[in-house]
Amino acid sequence: MRGRKPKPTALKLLEGNPGGRPINHDEPKPTRSRPTCPSHLSPTAKAEWKRIAEEMENVGLLTRIDRVALAVYCQAYGKWVEAERKLAETPPLLKMPSGYIQVSPWVTISNKQAELMAKYMAELGLTPSARSRLSVSGAHTLQRDDPAWEFLGD
Repeated sequence: MRGRKPKPTALKLLEGNPGGRPINHDEPKPTRSRPTCPSHLSPTAKAEWKRIAEEMENVGLLTRIDRVALAVYCQAYGKWVEAERKLAETPPLLKMPSGYIQVSPWVTISNKQAELMAKYMAELGLTPSARSRLSVSGAHTLQRDDPAWEFLGD
């Protein structure tokens, strides 16, 4: 597959389909609901799950099949928080017994988790740029004949 990843139809509809490309009416339509939080997540990741899942559910961006993607984001967040706490306690550069200076492993862990978080935030519509393209209240009132009704209407 070449080019950009296709945008989910629900997001296209929320944006008003600015590109005017055909809407995929055969796209799978998973049930909108908050999935259960996986028990294996760290306490920090579980707290992030609770915070972000509620917000995503309130704007209609969360379905049960988003569970794994959200769990990966939350676990990366938990590890990032842990690495940042460790960095606050230790120097970012370490002097090795050989005399060489080395970057703390916590810097590497923090950076990697931040990359993972950014990737999943974009996938889940959690970045400021992703939100700037959405219009969920005020600008468009859903009517029953609107194609977005089956995604967002109740």
